[in-house]
Amino acid sequence: MECDIDDVIIRGELPADLDITYFRNGPDPQFPPRGGHHWFAGDGMLHMFHVQNGRVRYRNRWVRTAKWALERREGRSLYSPFNPMQNDPITQEAPDEGLANTNVVWHGGKLLALEEGHAPFEIDPGTLESKGTWRYDGQFEGPMTAHPKIDPKTGEMLFFGYMVSGPFSAGMSYQTADANGALTRSERFDAPFASMVHDFITTDEHVIFPIFPATGSMERAMKGEPPLAWEPEKGTHIGVMRRDGSVADMRWFETDPCYVFHPMNAYTEGNRIVAHVMQFEEVPLFPHADGSPPDPEKAQARLCEWVFDLADNSNGVQRRYLDDISGEFPRLDERFTGNNYRHGYYGASIGGAGGLGFNAVAHQDFGTGRRSQHVLPEGDITGEPVFVPRSADAEEGDGYLLSVVYRARENRSDLMFLDANDVAAGPIACAELPHRVPYGFHGNWKYNS
Repeated sequence: MECDIDDVIIRGELPADLDITYFRNGPDPQFPPRGGHHWFAGDGMLHMFHVQNGRVRYRNRWVRTAKWALERREGRSLYSPFNPMQNDPITQEAPDEGLANTNVVWHGGKLLALEEGHAPFEIDPGTLESKGTWRYDGQFEGPMTAHPKIDPKTGEMLFFGYMVSGPFSAGMSYQTADANGALTRSERFDAPFASMVHDFITTDEHVIFPIFPATGSMERAMKGEPPLAWEPEKGTHIGVMRRDGSVADMRWFETDPCYVFHPMNAYTEGNRIVAHVMQFEEVPLFPHADGSPPDPEKAQARLCEWVFDLADNSNGVQRRYLDDISGEFPRLDERFTGNNYRHGYYGASIGGAGGLGFNAVAHQDFGTGRRSQHVLPEGDITGEPVFVPRSADAEEGDGYLLSVVYRARENRSDLMFLDANDVAAGPIACAELPHRVPYGFHGNWKYNS
């Protein structure tokens, strides 16, 4: 469903100083899936919340990729979620533009819908009209992560791609674009093995590429076995390079098998790199190589600290959990991306909720080591909490958290606004939609002027 709401009902009082547009992306299949359903496989659906003068205007639109258009024409699903060998033959007539269903970022004057297997897809920021694949004036090659990092000091955007040498290959890329959106760097290297590398980590001095044993295999795909699967015997390999260096200078660290969809942040401190990540003991949502399902106890993420000692020759990683609750979708005050910071936020499971349906928004204060949280009413589920500063020069953590929340009893969704300084106090306002927003992934915002 696509719709426009000119004046969303507001419960509470929106901050008068909020003058932003928040965009959120997520999967929303227009037809029943071909083969088994997978959360990651739906068509990209963008939701836009224009917040100004204490009011909210809403619009949502599917991203009109070639896949979306072909399936709309045929009136049915044509693509397998992860195995191209199982696509309908008619799909060969359409360009491969992917799903554009995972994240949406504003950079270089362009709004880009992202999904890690393909190039960015440009969207009109005012109308959500689909404009088509964006390849940086023809200079961009290969897929792009859905999680680029923007340097808060320079405006430079850093990003990578995996399986760039072909499906289920070990080839990876590292690229950068300046604040104006011009591609400034493009390098390639090989990972230790073909891995599903959803995200990466940056500091003001380093770039970190984590290669987990969630492997890709064309051999498995051709046999009808899981093309993406968990192979813990391969271990975890983490490549670290200086931002002013080259991929040829990559140093590889090794640690026990684990999986991380999303880091929170990291920083370089002398000869150490400290990273905070949401770590799983094994990858969720994907099977073992033999087809057996993941262990539900191990497929829960917890906030974990990684420390790399650059002066040590052991190439090991010190890891310790910082909390015992499960959670995901970590964010921070992005003005501190890649730098030492104090405040982090994530969706959390409090009181045994478990799984990937989070019933709380958690605030981790690294200065005090304490966690606070707002727990939703029973049955409600929150998405990713996105931080917006109260003003451009506000202190770190002084601002608001925005999150799309599903209201189970009413089968509809809100955009919830929390005071980031006092998450436990609960929402200061909610923009109440009359319909359900499908449980999705990531979003970002831009100033209206």
